[in-house]
Amino acid sequence: METRTEKNSDWQTATLGGGCFWCLEAVFDELRGVQEVISGYAGGFTANPSYEEVCTGETGHAEVVQVRFDPAQVSYRDLLTVFFTIHDPTSLNRQGADVGTQYRSVIFYHDAEQKAQAEAVMAELTAARLWERPLVTELAPLETFYPAEAYHQKYFARNPYQGYCRVVIAPKVSKFRKQYQERLKG
Repeated sequence: METRTEKNSDWQTATLGGGCFWCLEAVFDELRGVQEVISGYAGGFTANPSYEEVCTGETGHAEVVQVRFDPAQVSYRDLLTVFFTIHDPTSLNRQGADVGTQYRSVIFYHDAEQKAQAEAVMAELTAARLWERPLVTELAPLETFYPAEAYHQKYFARNPYQGYCRVVIAPKVSKFRKQYQERLKG
């Protein structure tokens, strides 16, 4: 069994932001092939930002998740497909009541292949006209990822009855489970 200190060289990492990282983490944690999900911050200019600093919108960071996955079980394209179904990629700097650049829709690619796949998926979604408004998802290279404070990790799993979890996260998880039932961990 993998621990946080052991790394399988065949695993890959995706870094995605689509609003509150608690929502993304709760969904990706249940997807078969995902080994680990870490909530954190990326895309800003302040070193080692705190949650309080990121919440001001002044650090330039987005709330993101880093998803370590086994590409033999779930592809990067599959992760992007899930990503685009669990948040609104047409809302600039906003997801529901969460407003600010820290809640932007963003894909931080790790290499040229991830960039190409993200561009292809975004082009396909744009051509399919699934939304009335255009995609505003940012595509940028990952420079630095900062893990969020410990109390943010596995937040939904540890706090399922907390108000935000019940009202915002639980419906997203429920929608995901219905839509991707065959892709859930056993």
